[in-house]
Amino acid sequence: MSNRLFQGIVHQMKDAVDRIIGVVDENGVVISCSVLGKIGEARHNVRDEITYSSNCVRSNGYTYRVIGSDAKAEYIVFVEGEDKTAEKIATVLAISLDNIKSLYDEKYDKSSFIKNIILDNILPSDIYIKSKELHFDPDVCRIVYLVKFSGGSDVIPFDLVQNLFPDKSKDYVLSVGESDIVLVREISSNYDMKEIEKVAGSIVDTFSSEFYTRVSIGIGTAVDNIKDLARSYKEAQVALEVGKVFDTEKNIISYDNLGIGRLIYQLPTTLCEMFLHEVFKKGSLETLDNETLMTIQCFFENNLNVSETSRKLFVHRNTLVYRLEKIRKMTGLDLREFDHAITFKVALMVKKYLTNKPIKF
Repeated sequence: MSNRLFQGIVHQMKDAVDRIIGVVDENGVVISCSVLGKIGEARHNVRDEITYSSNCVRSNGYTYRVIGSDAKAEYIVFVEGEDKTAEKIATVLAISLDNIKSLYDEKYDKSSFIKNIILDNILPSDIYIKSKELHFDPDVCRIVYLVKFSGGSDVIPFDLVQNLFPDKSKDYVLSVGESDIVLVREISSNYDMKEIEKVAGSIVDTFSSEFYTRVSIGIGTAVDNIKDLARSYKEAQVALEVGKVFDTEKNIISYDNLGIGRLIYQLPTTLCEMFLHEVFKKGSLETLDNETLMTIQCFFENNLNVSETSRKLFVHRNTLVYRLEKIRKMTGLDLREFDHAITFKVALMVKKYLTNKPIKF
């Protein structure tokens, strides 16, 4: 891309500038020049010298200047001559080519295109037009990961995630906030959700073990159409928000596995409060102490099995039966009955949701 872009500009400017002008790439090779015969020449010595200088460098009858202000000198312009005029021409040429390249990259950069899609910054009717311009396959199966970094850290999230997924033709890493990174990954149509979560696990493990940084990852649903990437991104956001309420011990939350928590998250708080008032006797839920709540939680985790729950709690079976009977008298719900257990489980989740009401998107 840059070769053709630079050559086009250099060709237009050669009549206005009565000197040989051109561009050297990161390998020290001339990729465009007003004298076509010089394209392909190697100028490695200049390349090595100018890497450590932000000013013009003069060598063998030419003046060189880096395009742009980045620490990494990706491209260098050169102008025939070592005088002040050559320096001014090199400076003007470097600034011009840098601005043109930036505008071109912004227009044709696939990552910017995907970012505009997930943030709803592009009209649906323009998505397919733009995808054709970029030669971007719109009908490939993809999935969105939202990686959220917690706490202060010296690491640069974007660079580190980018290093983990260097295949820029299939994996797109986007920065959507100071501590939020989006990974859009191409996957096979017969994908395995375990493999998708395994990728998220590798990200968590890498940052935890190598950089001592805690990250949480929300995973949206897989989509087979590019316009649906925005939905997958929003699902990843919801997964993280719901996970903060109902799965606080997990750092990888998939939208597909939110279960009833997703339903509760979408309910108005007034409806949730009405539900609690109707299910429980006045104040009965608040009277349950931590030991009782722990007993209830263990009972649910062991599928309402009295014997197994008493074994896990290290209490006699009769002691557990006594506690369950006490709960029945306090709340009017017998957890040994399946319907009552479901009602109680949902009520506890609703209570937790109201206590930790997330900010909805």
